Amino acid sequence: MYEHTWQNGDKVALPATKAICVGRNYQAHAAELNNPVPEQPVLFMKPDTSLRAFAENIHRPTDRGSCHYEMELAVLIGHSSSGTINGDPMELVAGYGLALDLTLRDLQKQLQQAGKPWERAKAFAGSCLLSNWIPAGEVSQSLQLSLHINGELRQQATTADMIFALPQLLDEASQAFDLRAGDVLLTGTPAGVGALADHDELELSLLDRQQNKSWQWHTRVAR
Repeated sequence: MYEHTWQNGDKVALPATKAICVGRNYQAHAAELNNPVPEQPVLFMKPDTSLRAFAENIHRPTDRGSCHYEMELAVLIGHSSSGTINGDPMELVAGYGLALDLTLRDLQKQLQQAGKPWERAKAFAGSCLLSNWIPAGEVSQSLQLSLHINGELRQQATTADMIFALPQLLDEASQAFDLRAGDVLLTGTPAGVGALADHDELELSLLDRQQNKSWQWHTRVAR
């Protein structure tokens, strides 16, 4: 069972609840999938059964078409909020990390074309892999996220590239679903998504450009 864990290995004293995800928050990613740039954040959810640690590796379904990686900046919610946030939304943030939002792309396209919800393609068990968490007080707001697969750079972006900034995303998520301590907010994926293959080796890195600090995590496709 997944448990939130700090970067130093200590357990986080928060339950592992739901993940709230943001779609199409980078213009280049919207363009690569031929989707319009949204005027309001596109929000959907993954249940607690989707949560896994990078150390557990990637166990993708093999009978439902291609499974795509989508690297995202992840935010751990430390305080609950319901409705419009009064005060600074950033005060809700307990930590930062990186996530892989796994997507069954062929199935997603079929569901979209039929006008049906995305959950079967987005919210399956093990579809949200998470790094350990860096305490919010140790991280600035000037961040760069990168993904290498088998040594090749596949995705890279900065928080400045987001269409909707983190404070707005937090407020929108609080209004749409309510935020609970232990929730995770995935902030959208940059361009460069693609299909995973057997035994792929993934390196994810987060660079704090203001403080010149960086963190790296590794995971792999188990089969």
